[in-house]
Amino acid sequence: MDGKKVRTAKGPESVEEYLASLPVTVQEIIGNLRAVIRSAAPDSKEIFRYRIPIFEHYGHLVGYAAYQDHYSLHLMSPRLMNAFEGELSAFSRTTATIHFSYDDPLPKDLVYRLVKARMAENEAREKR
Repeated sequence: MDGKKVRTAKGPESVEEYLASLPVTVQEIIGNLRAVIRSAAPDSKEIFRYRIPIFEHYGHLVGYAAYQDHYSLHLMSPRLMNAFEGELSAFSRTTATIHFSYDDPLPKDLVYRLVKARMAENEAREKR
């Protein structure tokens, strides 16, 4: 390289900007995921970090994001991914992230229980 800086397109800088940047149909789907997270963790705070919305409850709780061919719940806990492995087997996933298809209904009960389990994990860590 000749010393020039690499420039990237400026992305959203807040949850509101992020959500507004999504296609309308995706906004509705992501809105449903966001609503389930809020119902499980009503006292959590929503922030925008690492280019995704993240809920905080004694540290990072969960994040979510929309991608071209799926949307994700960033559980941020390999331990919980293992604990729920049987229920997550139908979904594509990474070490600590679950991928959902836009074509399938959101498994609201599962997401709710995952968020509650993550809250308990964060609270237990806080008490140490």
